[in-house]
Amino acid sequence: MKILGIRDIIGPIMIGPSSSHTAGALRIALMCRRLLAGEPRKATFRLYGSFAHTYRGHGTDKALVAGLLGMATDDTRIRDSFAIARDAKLEFSFVPMPDEACEHPNTVDIEVVDETGSLTRMRGESIGGGAAVISRINGVDVRLTGEYHSIVVKQRDVKGVLAHIATCLNVFDINIATTRLFRERKGHIAYTIMQTDDEIDEAIARAIAKNPDIYDVRIVKSDRATDAVPPVSARAARPIDGFGADLTPEEAAELFDSLDFANGSELLAYCEREDVGIDTAMCRRERCMLAADRIAVDDTRRYLAEALDVMRESATRPLAEPVPSMGGLIGGEAAKLSALEESAPCGGLLARATTYAMAVLETNASMGRIVAAPTAGSSGVVPAMLLACQDIHGFSDDEIIDALANAAAIGYLITRNATVSGAEGGCQAEVGAASAMAASAACQLFGGTPRQCLEAASNAIAGLLGLVCDPIAGLVEAPCQKRNATGVANALVSAQIALAGIGNLVDFDQTVEAMHHVGRSLPFELRESALGGLAATPAACAFCQGCAR
Repeated sequence: MKILGIRDIIGPIMIGPSSSHTAGALRIALMCRRLLAGEPRKATFRLYGSFAHTYRGHGTDKALVAGLLGMATDDTRIRDSFAIARDAKLEFSFVPMPDEACEHPNTVDIEVVDETGSLTRMRGESIGGGAAVISRINGVDVRLTGEYHSIVVKQRDVKGVLAHIATCLNVFDINIATTRLFRERKGHIAYTIMQTDDEIDEAIARAIAKNPDIYDVRIVKSDRATDAVPPVSARAARPIDGFGADLTPEEAAELFDSLDFANGSELLAYCEREDVGIDTAMCRRERCMLAADRIAVDDTRRYLAEALDVMRESATRPLAEPVPSMGGLIGGEAAKLSALEESAPCGGLLARATTYAMAVLETNASMGRIVAAPTAGSSGVVPAMLLACQDIHGFSDDEIIDALANAAAIGYLITRNATVSGAEGGCQAEVGAASAMAASAACQLFGGTPRQCLEAASNAIAGLLGLVCDPIAGLVEAPCQKRNATGVANALVSAQIALAGIGNLVDFDQTVEAMHHVGRSLPFELRESALGGLAATPAACAFCQGCAR
């Protein structure tokens, strides 16, 4: 299982409208590009499951083309990728295959002919929150995530090849993190995928390729290098309580084992034993994870500060500059809510939070820049709560960043033990998870203990348990925008209940487990397929007219 970090939950910073269907799809195609022998010239995308049903509405088609062109997840040119591809002489086509069985609901097969005439075939899966996995290359089952720097070697499956690859990496002083050999049958074509802690130079690939039993060598750079965070103001430079400043990679890896919280109970036990908040515990875990990966500079707070800046812009820009969504279902709602705030029946904090939640979804649906927290479809909940609390109660940026780290811990536990993908668990997995994250963060902001934070998160999940994912016309617009507003209201109520000292019969871990079971019980039509719920009503079908299929 992939080791999840703060950036996996509060992120990626991306172009909307969907983390799994846009950012995740882009990452699949970007890894495909890195496996090519030259510039792509002709590509065919075969789409399965949820991808097949909603690819236009979620911008999956534009994201896949953008990835083949080498764009990053937050590149504002993604919305124009078709035109850019044509200028680059890249032909492309999409073949939706909604009735074909596939292991994961967000699956795409890509066939690419590059400028050398070589044909590459690969399968990718978008596993939620913007993360992606390559599961097949040229007919051979593999596993490539892009999380680490990787070298992918196509070879004849004979003795001595693996030793040759390892020797070459050793000569160039490259530390190997993992090694796996994938093959269909003994003695035939195989792929060796080595993940490394260090960036791999082309000279290494040339050295490896000298072996006559090696057919091809490709380098896949880490997503960390692609998604580098630009510098922000000095407010983010504060160290995380001095913890682990001088750890060696080996020491960090050993300490990480005690900080890799498997569930809420382990997290709470650590917080109470060390007398620290959930945010501190999560940041300490992050520090060890980075140091174990030989990343010397811990820029976690800098990243969170950058994420907060993007959140603020995505929540405020639509108030002054309303932009219609790509699908035409939403646009301008946040400005109307802002004008009503002083006389709103909710009043104060909730009125402001509702405005911000709706605004972020407007930014997302117009393919603007947002932070998936934990997904793009639920990206309005956490920033709405944080920014509204800051506006109304005057919390500092440092306090808000701490609360964001707290939210990351809750999202991490849900992702690890259940899912945050609407295609896997319904909207309870997206808006429900975001609401739990926001509830815990709000609880911390208002002085709650770690135990109360987990109780607030449990309340929020329980309040939205069973919520289906039914985007009209496959667009992340309706009912998604209003559900984000519901999610932030649910979070504030959940935090208030916990802060009052009202406990729960069912603890956080059991609540997450229940959510997971409920999500798996939902029929496919109610898990981001645009085939059930509100998406199947006469009004929705009249609007759609088959456009999502």
